[in-house]
Amino acid sequence: MAPATTNTSTRSNFETARFILPDLVSGCHYPLRLNLDCYPVSRASEQWLLHGARLAEPRVTVFMGLHAGELTAACYPDADAFHLRVCSDFMNWLFNMDDWLDEFDVDGTWGMRECCISSFRDPINSQAETLGGKMCKSYFSRFIQTGGPGCTERFIHTMDLFFIAVAKQADDRAKGHVPDLESYITVRRDTSGCKPCFALIEYAARIDLPDRVMSHPVIMAMEEATNDLVTWSNDIFSYNVEQSRHDTHNMIVVLMREHGLNLQGAVDYIGRLCKGSIQRFEDNRDILPSWGEELDRQVATYVEGLQNWIVGSLHWSFDSTRYFGKDGHIIKQDRIIKLLPKRSN
Repeated sequence: MAPATTNTSTRSNFETARFILPDLVSGCHYPLRLNLDCYPVSRASEQWLLHGARLAEPRVTVFMGLHAGELTAACYPDADAFHLRVCSDFMNWLFNMDDWLDEFDVDGTWGMRECCISSFRDPINSQAETLGGKMCKSYFSRFIQTGGPGCTERFIHTMDLFFIAVAKQADDRAKGHVPDLESYITVRRDTSGCKPCFALIEYAARIDLPDRVMSHPVIMAMEEATNDLVTWSNDIFSYNVEQSRHDTHNMIVVLMREHGLNLQGAVDYIGRLCKGSIQRFEDNRDILPSWGEELDRQVATYVEGLQNWIVGSLHWSFDSTRYFGKDGHIIKQDRIIKLLPKRSN
């Protein structure tokens, strides 16, 4: 995830530059479906976030262009309205939390982690002091009404991984450190926030897969392939905004420094990795073991949920204003990105 677009300075004509996005959308042949309750749930969830986070302009306008509810509806197309609403509230909260944490130092991030994890562990009786923690109590008290024990524990554990990784990112940011590619990929798989979203696949479908299934290497490989596609494509889509803000937590920056690639070369490199991640997903789908008829049905539902995340995130990235402003539909067609000017520090 990345901050929303802003533009506070100008770049002279001779400094303008551009790059071409890889064609990831047409290379993804999974069906895109939208939950029938998308729009009423999305609008209600937006109002919940605005009230809970106490956003003021210009953040209100930026947030309203996010359309996280539409992403949620594409990723959980078969959820009923109640479960979709919990997922949508979480998604809105996660994007907003991501923006908040970009402004936090390491200690602030650890403090937010403690508050939120406490709220997850006991959403009824915990005493949340932060706005983020109070919103956790709100959506997670509804989550636990139907979420199974395995699904619930996976959600909490992966949210903890998210906060730990974001604290590492904050430390790197403070030190001006750009990690090597392997280290970056490891941390990015957690800062993406994808893993708790995968736990929501189970929650939304009212299933609770046993640990022997969820810890199977093939299932874990499919999750990793999905996470990599969503995360690496996001690094491409968010790069323009991030480079304008001097943010270096991006795979493009890592590749340019470590491999000596120019901008287009780094973008093309990641594009090939993204296409390879879809192939990894399919290769592992082909070797899924059987756990018996009932579990196989639930596993198929979970795998379809991962597939929905791949296709849903790709299309949503152009529908939201977070990465491309109001030009997303044009950029989706021509794939030309003109670099934003650098903001003054």
